[in-house]
Amino acid sequence: MELGIQVKYNQTLGKSITLQELQQKYDAVFLAIGSNVPMQMNIEGEDLQGVYGGNKLLENNEHPDYKGKKVAVIGGGNVAIDCARTIKRKGAQEVYIIYRRAEEQMPAEKKEIEEAKEEGITFLFQNNIVKILPKENTKENIKRVQKIECIKTELVQKEGDLRPSPVDIKGSNYFLEMDYVVMAIGSKPEQEIVKSLSIQTNTKGYIEVDRNYMTSQKGIFAGGDITGSKATVAWAARAGRNAAEAINEYLK
Repeated sequence: MELGIQVKYNQTLGKSITLQELQQKYDAVFLAIGSNVPMQMNIEGEDLQGVYGGNKLLENNEHPDYKGKKVAVIGGGNVAIDCARTIKRKGAQEVYIIYRRAEEQMPAEKKEIEEAKEEGITFLFQNNIVKILPKENTKENIKRVQKIECIKTELVQKEGDLRPSPVDIKGSNYFLEMDYVVMAIGSKPEQEIVKSLSIQTNTKGYIEVDRNYMTSQKGIFAGGDITGSKATVAWAARAGRNAAEAINEYLK
C-alpha cells in the first residue's frame, strides 16, 4: 500500500473480472497468470487415486500422508526436484525421480540435483514410466496406485535433432512398488481462460508477445510461463521487470 499498489484477492480472470473491464479502467495491463495445468503422459493408470500433478501439488499444498510411503516423481525439471524434496521432507520412506534422459541433459539446476541426492532421493536416469497399475481385490470402490511399470531407455542421435533422443529398450521393462505417482513433466496454459482473452496464441496455446512483451492487443502485455518462456521463478521475475520497463515506455 505504501507504494501505491492495490491488491484485490479472490479474483479470477475471465470469471469475476474480464480483460475488457480492465482495459476500460487501466491504460496498460500485464498478464502474469502462469501456466499451471499439469501435462499428462496419456498412459494407462494415470487416472488412478494417488496420481498427482506436480504444479498443482506444490501450488495448492494439499498433500496426502507420505509417512512410510514410496513415491515416484516423473520429470527432470525444477518442479520435479521441488516435488521430490518436499515429499521427502514430509516423511516419505523412498522418493524416486524418474527421468528418461541422462543426468547431464536434466534441465533442473545442478545445485538442486546435488542437494536432492544429499537428501536421499533416488534418481533413475534413462528410465521411463509406461504404465501405472492399481491395487487388486480392494474392498473400496476406488482404484489406488500399487506399482508402476518402467522401461529403460537409450539415447539415440536422430538426424535433424539438436540432442540425442530417448528410445525405449525393448524387453527392459520392470516393476516398482509405489504408493503415489507425481507427474512433473511440464505444464500448459488453462485454455478456457486464455481463449476468453481473444489474444493471439501459438500452436501450443501460449500467449504470443513481441520483443516489448506486448500481445496482439495494444496495451496488453504478458510475461512468464504464460508466454512459453523458461518455466522458472527467476525467468518469470526477469520477464516482469523487462515488461515493466516496456510498459513505462509505452505510457510516456
